[in-house]
Amino acid sequence: SSLIVSQLNSLSPMRPRMSRTVGLSANSSQFTLERLPFRILGGSIHYFRVPRAYWRDRLMKMKSCGINTLTTYVPWSLHQPERGVFNFHTQLDLEAYLNLAAELGLWVILRPGPYISAELDLGGLPSWLLRDRSMKLRTTHRGFTEAVNIFFDKLIPKVVPLQFKKGGPIIAVQVENEYGSFAKDQSYMIFIKEALQSRGISELLLTSDNHNTLKSGGVDGGVVSTVWAFSAVFQPNSPTMVMDYWTSLYDVWGDLHHVLPPEDMISTVREILRRGMSVNLYMFHGGTSFGFMSGALSNPTYMALVPSHDFDAPLSEAGDYTPKYHLLRDLLSRYTLLKGYVHLCLFIIIQCFLFNFKPVTMEHLPVNNKNGQSYGYTMYETSISSGGLLKSGDNVRDRALVFLDKAFIGLFKRNSLELAVPDGQGRRTLSLLVENCGRVHQGRDLNKQHKGLIGDILLNNAPLRDFTIYSLDMKPSFIDRFAPWKTLPENPGFPAFFMGRLFAYGYPSDTFVRLPGWEKGVVFINGLNLGRYWSIGPQQALYLPGPFLNSGINQVIVFEEQEGDYKVHFEDMPDLGMAADIQ
Repeated sequence: SSLIVSQLNSLSPMRPRMSRTVGLSANSSQFTLERLPFRILGGSIHYFRVPRAYWRDRLMKMKSCGINTLTTYVPWSLHQPERGVFNFHTQLDLEAYLNLAAELGLWVILRPGPYISAELDLGGLPSWLLRDRSMKLRTTHRGFTEAVNIFFDKLIPKVVPLQFKKGGPIIAVQVENEYGSFAKDQSYMIFIKEALQSRGISELLLTSDNHNTLKSGGVDGGVVSTVWAFSAVFQPNSPTMVMDYWTSLYDVWGDLHHVLPPEDMISTVREILRRGMSVNLYMFHGGTSFGFMSGALSNPTYMALVPSHDFDAPLSEAGDYTPKYHLLRDLLSRYTLLKGYVHLCLFIIIQCFLFNFKPVTMEHLPVNNKNGQSYGYTMYETSISSGGLLKSGDNVRDRALVFLDKAFIGLFKRNSLELAVPDGQGRRTLSLLVENCGRVHQGRDLNKQHKGLIGDILLNNAPLRDFTIYSLDMKPSFIDRFAPWKTLPENPGFPAFFMGRLFAYGYPSDTFVRLPGWEKGVVFINGLNLGRYWSIGPQQALYLPGPFLNSGINQVIVFEEQEGDYKVHFEDMPDLGMAADIQ
């Protein structure tokens, strides 16, 4: 068992670097670390989904449960939001996170992508890649490889000194992510492998794929293949590690909250360990997809993910212990030792960004230093002189509220492609407020993730032209220009922004934001985007970490699309909605 391993192998992630010569190695039956038997008991916690002030708390709880290895993805889209603009500071300080793991005695398996899936918008790829109309993501297409090289030139030098043989905690690095299910370019995985090694990555390389795609997702030359899901039927000489045993599943808008009974999870982990295999729990602590970072699914139909990344994991979204945690710790112990609102109508504050003959996708708007718009909403306006039948032609990505002279007349979405425009006198303004609900983060449709209007809108079968287009990306700079706010009228118009104030005493604790009388929108606390809320559920409350609040006055801004009762509840318990067992 790993208890014996821990007695034999006294290595620590903080051990002096001079004595390390042989890192993690694998054969058909086991891993070794410096030639001594070693079982990976891993847990995934994503630094970008956990407030930095809570990193230590979450990692210490994971360590106390018996986990010896931290696994984390690296989100390219967050670290390089625009071409030439990089962010490795504060919440995205990867080096600080990895050094903290080492300090707490955790090894690290790093998963730098560039594609990571991870339930992120476009699988963690920056949306500005889609500005290249010939782009072929996850291939050796020149535009993609050049962008990867630029990103890796910034990222990899930061983590090279943190490798095992250099005295750091990183014992393995994953090459891309589940490429076997995509596999559009046989040269691509070789390119990624060489991109890592040529920049100084010298520890064990891993790939992670399903059983059926292990071969197509693998790489020759010393790269260990692992499976991301555990099957009851295992073949001899199979991979020695289950890289992603899912502790439950993510949630999508309009569905139920997914849970996996604790007894079922423990039964599977027990069997994996009984077979002498290593395992990584995805997720050990899911955290929160703050802002607009959530991804979406395209198969069998388009479904956007909720902000909560709770994952029914051993540690809850707020970092609390769950029954799964206690059962897992027992198992692993055998193997290891608001006041008054003001209001602003959206139509009053929007500022023109572009006049264009035809619709333009979000990614091709001339904003953000010509990197396009990544997230949020885009308003498309044009003039019409008659009523009739308006058709979207399935060119709306992903939802569009439709207005005629600022009055709501209907909704376009994936399965709602037509609506009637009332007759009227003279020229009138037709407005479509289009929301990006999240780019697909996995599958074969990554190159088809442009958002906004991706083609023509037809009125009486004639394409509309001469658009005025407004970018509403909901960034802090967008919110900051709101002034002056107006007193809340008796019957405010929608869509609209509402601002109130919350007073917190002392050191604010974690809380959950509920909006039971609102329909759909976004919540901002002190300028930070907590994410979307939507009455259809399952998630009914947004996690608000205590560090996001000030002691004293806090600004609360709600953007609501259609209706609200102007009351925001702050509660001490999460509400992830009605639950359903994974089938």
